[in-house]
Amino acid sequence: MEEKKQFICGVVEGFYGRPWTMDQRKVLFQWMQSWGLNTYLYGPKDDLKHRLLWREVYSHEEEGQLRTLIREAQSRGQRFVYALSPGQDIVFSSSCDLTLLKRKLRQVSDLGCQAFAILFDDIDHSMCQADSEAFSSFAHAQVTVTNDIYRFLGEPPVFLFCPTEYCGSLCSPSVSKSPYLQTIGEDLLPNITVIWTGSKVISRKLSVDCLAEVESVLQRSPLIWDNLHANDYDSRRLFLGPFKGRDPQLRSHLRGLLLNPNCEFEANYIPLHSLGSWYRAGKEERKDEECEYCPDRALSDALHDWMEELNQPLQAGRQSTRADQRSSASATRCKTPDRSDGPSTLRGPSAIAKLPVFPLNSSSPPSSPVKGETEGGEGERKRSNQPSQPNCQTQGSRPGAPSGGGRGPKAQGWGLCGGKGLLSESQVRLLVGLYYLPHEHGPSAQKLLQDLNWLKANCHLVSANGKKTPPQKIDEWRGRSSRVLSLCEDIAQLHCSVVGGVNRAVLYDLYPYVWDLRNTALVAKAFICWLDGRVLTDNSTMDTWKNCFHWCGKTTGADLLGLESEPWAFKGGVSGEVQMLLPIGSSNELFTHPPPLFPTSRLYNVRPYHGKDKLELYRMVRQLHLRTQGGQESSVAHPDVIGDRCLGPCLAMCPEYCFILEDELGVCGCVLGIFDVRSFTKRCQASWIPAMRDKYPPKGGNTLPNTQELIKLMEEDQGEYPDTLLYHFPSQLRLDALPELVDVSVSRTLLTALLAALKANGSQGVFCEVQPTDRHRLEFLTKLGFLEILRGEARSREGVVLGRML
Repeated sequence: MEEKKQFICGVVEGFYGRPWTMDQRKVLFQWMQSWGLNTYLYGPKDDLKHRLLWREVYSHEEEGQLRTLIREAQSRGQRFVYALSPGQDIVFSSSCDLTLLKRKLRQVSDLGCQAFAILFDDIDHSMCQADSEAFSSFAHAQVTVTNDIYRFLGEPPVFLFCPTEYCGSLCSPSVSKSPYLQTIGEDLLPNITVIWTGSKVISRKLSVDCLAEVESVLQRSPLIWDNLHANDYDSRRLFLGPFKGRDPQLRSHLRGLLLNPNCEFEANYIPLHSLGSWYRAGKEERKDEECEYCPDRALSDALHDWMEELNQPLQAGRQSTRADQRSSASATRCKTPDRSDGPSTLRGPSAIAKLPVFPLNSSSPPSSPVKGETEGGEGERKRSNQPSQPNCQTQGSRPGAPSGGGRGPKAQGWGLCGGKGLLSESQVRLLVGLYYLPHEHGPSAQKLLQDLNWLKANCHLVSANGKKTPPQKIDEWRGRSSRVLSLCEDIAQLHCSVVGGVNRAVLYDLYPYVWDLRNTALVAKAFICWLDGRVLTDNSTMDTWKNCFHWCGKTTGADLLGLESEPWAFKGGVSGEVQMLLPIGSSNELFTHPPPLFPTSRLYNVRPYHGKDKLELYRMVRQLHLRTQGGQESSVAHPDVIGDRCLGPCLAMCPEYCFILEDELGVCGCVLGIFDVRSFTKRCQASWIPAMRDKYPPKGGNTLPNTQELIKLMEEDQGEYPDTLLYHFPSQLRLDALPELVDVSVSRTLLTALLAALKANGSQGVFCEVQPTDRHRLEFLTKLGFLEILRGEARSREGVVLGRML
């Protein structure tokens, strides 16, 4: 009886997505033992033999792995609960299916498992004709099979049942009046525990009143399957915040609570650590302040312990290369997992057993890049005390960077991020604040979104054509802007530290999320910088500027969610909300892309062009031209002629639509924009071309032919485009100095910042001319939503014109 009365508290591996590895599960059991948890439920949705192929028994090899896992859990004081999900295609009235179900569970029982769960969640309510004739209702069918299985297994002390109506929002018509739940409560054997998630699939809070209602209907105390930290519904969100919104006093209404956490194993340290604090607080008899559960205090304790874990040299998937035994410093401190607990066939990538079905061992995630690839995958250059000549453009290093001096301006506080180092506590707090909980952001994210909303609403204070604004109002806008820019720089540094850190396991799990937020922050930072003195209000050339809200959604993710919505009502988390505050925020193809295979710790910045960047840009495109043409310095008569052709017109006549990319060493690329091509062409013919003729006058027969040829090309460059094109796509992109990087997302953010600026000032469409042989640029633009518009009618007869609406 004692076994039945123990409060079940622990972890359920029940998410959709790649299951955890065997090594990760062993570390999980060690964590759980250290934090006082007692139960692990095995039920990953993507284990084929757990759900889709539930009828198939495990192979001899899989049996061995499952037996090892069960013994590992039990050796750490954890109850191992094996779950099966037959609901998608089971025929309840079929004696054959019932026999196969019993055979599968008997196999697992023979491996040493003593606790089981039958799950009927996330399935269709309808029954086949045979079942409809055999059972009075869907609930009756489930109850009949579940009771039979429970008796067959010898009525184990822990046997869980997940109903199809597993939360308040799925009950019809309500929890108290649901015929389905009433049948469950009346007919399910009393010692079978029913799983419940709360009022929602992902419940913000669990209240005594709601639990008392379901307890009454089910005629037993439910077990909470808590999805508070589950992130399998949104590929851009991660939840690192503490266990919250569940009063420890709820335990008197519950049989237990199992947390279904993040898919990414390394992201679950704080959630599970704080769950242990919650569980221990509920066990304490004393009710003084120190024993009460406080989420903020639990977060601080967990974060303190996680710092040690974060800065350990661990391999991806928790495949350790050395033994590391440490004792716990206190009852709440984590005992670092022992890396050599007995024999294992899962010690390294070469020893991973390949299963016919991928779940139990779910072969380990690919190892992170070797040191040379990770730190130098983009030809990263480290600054020495003496000026050095950068390498040529291998794997994306910038073309022709000068050897010392002539650097473009960089954001204050920038530092090199080469090599492996340690994450600081302030960086980890920032990370947690940005990826907090599904229904609320942490302090850093809240401040970022509040300031961005305010800057958006008040951008008229710094517009290029607005009314005269009091200096104090401008100072206020720029003060808030500075705060946003600083936080965006911190996010970039955080990305750099995660990539450059010693913990490859953390890198593998967190990198896609930090990388995504870094990219969004780069665009936001560049756009906020651009607003100051460049944005137009009311009197836009194209007369589409209604107010400073027209280019973005007025509703934020927090507004959309409210208390009654599930978190997936608005996807993307902080990244998604920042994205929606930008003019092109609804264009997901500009923001959502898979991360690069080889992470780089290079620190990048995107910003508007300044006049002092011209010299560096000219030098960069000149050396690129020389290298592509295989020429020497003397082959071009004048050092400016390449820059004047590729960059000069845009830098001279529409510099407000030019954006710069820089890394730790300075300017490494740019993208140019033309807001109104018709007006730009007229201005070129009126002023730019005459200026170029004056700058490069014929000098008898002494002028080199290359110079005169390029001047002629300058004149041809300003040719006219068809009115049919310019009507829908009045703006143009020029990618002459767009860098080619291994992490193409950096180039994408550069282009996205320009598109945001064009959209903000009223452009409705943009086009770009590319040579048909330039497959790299064609693919790059196509992935960003550009479509082929013209072929053979561009300035160059061979050119292909791609365009997209804004």
